[in-house]
Formats: sequence, C-alpha cells, structure tokens
Amino acid sequence: MLKIGLTGGIGSGKSTVAKVFETLGIPVYYADTAAKILMNEDPFLKEKITRLFGADAYLNGQLNRTHIAGIAFNDPAKLELLNSWVHPATIQAAEVWMLQQNSPYAIKEAALIFESGAQEHLDFVIGVKAPLALRIQRTIERDGISKEEVIKRMNRQLEESIKMKLCDFIITNDEQQLLVPQVLALHEVLLKK
Repeated sequence: MLKIGLTGGIGSGKSTVAKVFETLGIPVYYADTAAKILMNEDPFLKEKITRLFGADAYLNGQLNRTHIAGIAFNDPAKLELLNSWVHPATIQAAEVWMLQQNSPYAIKEAALIFESGAQEHLDFVIGVKAPLALRIQRTIERDGISKEEVIKRMNRQLEESIKMKLCDFIITNDEQQLLVPQVLALHEVLLKK
C-alpha cells in the first residue's frame, strides 16, 4: 500500500480535497485532528503542555486551544517546543494508522508535512495550491480571525511556492478549475503506482 501525503498552505483547501478522496473509498488520516486528540489524551503530552502554557492550557480536562494559540502564535520558541513534542507523536500515530489500512493507498492530510519531516515516511506528496487572496478569505471565513492573524499564521508555514516544488503532484483549488476531475485523474495515477 502506498502512503500519500496531502499538504498545502492554510486555506488552500486540503480538507476539501481529502473529502473527495474519501468519497472514492480512500482512507484519510487528518493529522491536525489526530494531534488534538493526542494533546487531549496522551498523559505525557498533557503534562508537558501544562508546564509550558500554564494551568489554563486545559479547561475541564480538554485542550484550551484559544489559550494555547494566543501564546504559541506570539512566541516562536514556545510554538517550536510544542511542535517538537506533537509532531513526532502525530507522525508515529499516522505510521500505525497507515499499517492498519487495507486499500491501494492511504492519505495523510497535514499542513506541515515538510516542516515536520513527515515526508520521509511517505511515498508521494500531493500539494493543494490556491491564490493567496483566496486562501486568506477562506481562512478568515472558516476561523473567524483577522487578515493580520491569517498572515501571521501563513508566515509560520513554508512559503507555498517552495512547498509546491517539493510535492510530487499538484491540485489547483482556485475555484476556476474543477476540483473533482483533478482528484479523479490523480486517483487513477495512484492506483497504477
């Protein structure tokens, strides 16, 4: 079975593309969702996160994402430390999950595939790209945050043009080109690999 990464910058539409693959019967591992579960359930991570972000890191036993994001996205050292704990745990969980799948290929959807080194565990990486203005607009609408906050988050990710050069396949999600035919064509290619 092939292990495929699916990545792109914030607001590119990775999750939308992943859902199309799922309708084709391809299992998808959502790294961001898995990371949140790990941060809520792994006692080792919970202890480290509480030490780093204080008692308010968890409310009623659940990760206080607003509190952590407010600190981490304004303190690069704390964000880097948090990522150094969460990324390896998420990569390991994805590896275990991939081994349990019974399909021609499985997909790991993650914004930070190259930034975390996860590409080393994958056979191919698909990039999802979209124009910057559209990515900003989508993120503002989805997350209810300001344009400035979106740009701050984008600046913490690998620049999209660099990320796309590292990918084996590219899907354009610009609301001009049809998305489903691109995914179907790529699905056929991956089935033949």
